[in-house]
Order: sequence, then structure tokens, then C-alpha cells
Amino acid sequence: MKHIPRKRFGQHFLSDHGIIDAIVDAIAPQPGEPMVEIGPGLAALTQPLVERLGRLTVIELDRDLALRLRLHGQLDVIESDVLKVDFAQVAQALGAPKIRVVGNLPYNISTPILFHLLKFVDVIADQHFMLQKEVIDRMVASPSTGDYGRLSVMLQWRYAMENVLFVPPESFDPPPRVDSAIVRMVPRDQPVALAPKLLEELVQVAFSQRRKLLRHTLGRWLEARGFAGEFNVQRRAEEVPVAEYLALAASLQAV
Repeated sequence: MKHIPRKRFGQHFLSDHGIIDAIVDAIAPQPGEPMVEIGPGLAALTQPLVERLGRLTVIELDRDLALRLRLHGQLDVIESDVLKVDFAQVAQALGAPKIRVVGNLPYNISTPILFHLLKFVDVIADQHFMLQKEVIDRMVASPSTGDYGRLSVMLQWRYAMENVLFVPPESFDPPPRVDSAIVRMVPRDQPVALAPKLLEELVQVAFSQRRKLLRHTLGRWLEARGFAGEFNVQRRAEEVPVAEYLALAASLQAV
């Protein structure tokens, strides 16, 4: 029976075989590697991946699709909302210190998924995701650009990222109304040791009023915390490099 894409799950299924081959080549799966795919859908990417890997763990929320996937002899199916999955437990179940994570993420909840995975970065070898192109533009953005913001800082703190492939709407059934792309995310070996909630609050305050100088937002926040160090608040949030935000958070944490 043909599966009808469900809007509430943000389902758009890959159907372009040339694009699928290019994605698999970018991921470069090797036999026996512990890999987890988020949102396998109709298995367009799943099948070529499992052919190279031998076995694959998949996370699928849609009950009908999970039922289909269980009929595949080389798949281990986790039927769940990905935001409730403990990836450290998944890695442990696979007997692996680190796992590779891939997927065509539902565009309506892609940012919450990225932040959820940030909690498990220590057990992740790398991540390859299909996302809305404008989200990836924000993820990989450099300072002093319109795309640079909270997402850029939070993710670049823990990952080196690269936009590796453009995916047009006609590659899907049904076609989404946006362009897509593939991002590669490799956890950094020696990230600055920070409490994620502190950095998240700092960055959220900084970018709360992008057009104003930081003295109106972050400056007041720092004053309220009794910050006695040096930080130039005569700039806009987008002008501050990631490294400076990390250094500021580290100095606040040390107090």
C-alpha cells in the first residue's frame, strides 16, 4: 500500500536517485560501522546505507512506516520521537564508544533535534543531515553576516561544520517549498568546557535585539551578574566571533 506523506510529521520523501547516491557518497559508510538514521521514511537513503554497512539502527515516529521497516532483516527499529531518544543508551546498546548519525530531519523541528543531539555530542563520531538550506546557512555562518546568530554560536562551539551538497525541491515527493542541503557536523576534539545553559542564555540575550549595540542587551545582563572583566559592548551581536562568546562564557563560569 502506498504511504501518504503526513504533514504533521513534516514528511517529504527523497526520490532522486542521483541525489541519494551523492548523499551516500558524502556520508561514506563503511562495513560494520555503528550508524543511526533519524526518520528513514520509505528507506530511500536507508537501503543504500545498509547495503554498505551490513546493519543499521533507525528511529521512526510514524507507526505505519516503523511497521514496514521492521520487515527489513538488517534494520533495528526504534519507534519513538527522536527528541525522547537517549543516544548514549543507543551507543551502549550498539557496543560502540561513538556512533555516526544521519537523517533527513523534519524541517518543522530541525532546530530542537540539533539542540537535543548537542547533549550527546560525546558519543557521536559525526553527523550528516538534510535540512532546510536556510537553516544550514545559519549553522555555518561567519560573523558580520545576516545569517550569523544564536544557532551559529551554539553549534560552532561543539562542531566543525560544512555545507556539502545542495538538494533542490524536485528531489522529493512531495516537493517542499524550500531548498534543502546536506550538512556535515564533526564534533571538535577539544571544545571550550562550558555549561551549555550559560552559553545559551548569554547568546540568547546578545541576539535578542540584533540591530542594537550590545550595551543595551548583553551589557546590562553582564552588569546584573556583576561582571568585572573586559568585553567590548560597543558592537552588535553579529560582529562578535564565536571564540569571544566562548571566552566570555568561560570567564563568567570561573567566577
